[in-house]
Parts: sequence; C-alpha cells; structure tokens
Amino acid sequence: MNRINYQNELDKIISNIEKKPRLLLHACCAPCSSYVLEYLSKYFDITVYYYNPNISPVGEFEKRFEEIKRLIAEMPLKNEVKLVKGVYRYEDFVDAAKGLEHIPEGGERCFACYRLRLEKTAQLARDEGFDYFCTTLSISPLKNSQKINEIGFELEKEYGVKWLPSDFKKREGYKRSIELSREYNLYRQNFCGCVYSHAVDEGE
Repeated sequence: MNRINYQNELDKIISNIEKKPRLLLHACCAPCSSYVLEYLSKYFDITVYYYNPNISPVGEFEKRFEEIKRLIAEMPLKNEVKLVKGVYRYEDFVDAAKGLEHIPEGGERCFACYRLRLEKTAQLARDEGFDYFCTTLSISPLKNSQKINEIGFELEKEYGVKWLPSDFKKREGYKRSIELSREYNLYRQNFCGCVYSHAVDEGE
C-alpha cells in the first residue's frame, strides 16, 4: 500500500484558498497545538476544539486545557483563534477501548481513540457550519498519520464536512512545536493521556 504525503495534499488546498475558510481544529494539548496554530492561522478562521475523554485523571485533562487556553491568549497569531471545551466523559473512552485493553500502544485501541475524538469533531463541525475539520494529532511522530487521515476522510463522507488532510510533523513541524513549547514554557506531558499510556514515555 502506497503511503500518501498528506502535507502535499494540504499544500494543494491552501494554494487554492481565496476566502478564509472556517476550520474546527481538534486539539490534544498545547505543545501539539503550538506549531499547528502558527501555521494554519494565516489561512483559516480557526476554532480549537479541546475534546479528549481519553485523558485521565480529570486533573490532567483540566491542566492541558488551561495550557491551551494560555497558549492561545499569549501567541501572536495571524488571526483570532477561538476555543471550545468539549464535555469530559471518561466512560466514552472506556466504551471505545472495550475489548482492546491489552492491545499494544499505537495499535487498534489508539485507532479507536482517534475515531472517537474525530467523530465528535466532525459532528460539531457539521452542526456549526464549519468548512473543514482537522486535528493536531498528526504532529506527533508516535501517531499514525496515515490512519488519522483515513479516518478523517471516512468521517467526511459520513458527516458532509470536508476533512483537512495533514501530517504536521513534516517540514520539521514537530521540531518547531518543541521550540515553541520552550518559548512559552508549556507543560509537556510524558504520556499520551489514557491510562494505558501512563507507562509509555511518548514525549508528546
């Protein structure tokens, strides 16, 4: 199976933008959001959607939200960025991961988690009339960008909102996110968020 360069696909879309589209951007944490916001805010009217029922405990969920809130307030972005906090229901993640608890990190359990968060994003994007939806997840070297985009395009067909393809780790995007994290003194968690990843140092 040929791997698609989703950065090239994003370039094609950006090159044809005339009127600034509305983008609902799912965000997992401030470090991953930093470069993505710096990059995309020049081209899109962005609303960040912090929806992560996989994160535990709830204190961790709240801490990451406050960091994204602070980042958006402090970064000199090209255009104003809005922030929406999703409802925290850890049981939604538990249901999505049911039967996959013993799958190694990076496998089908993670894919189910991608789908859970992206589907909620697609639903909100449809309901609120956004032009595109996307996620910051592809910036992590430990996230499967091919699978993220595959799920995104499936949800595009289901919900009728365009998926914005991405692989934000390309062109040193991940490196830039580390630089911005240092610049803004962002909290950089050492696990993805769910209980199964606590023992895995992802350095996300």
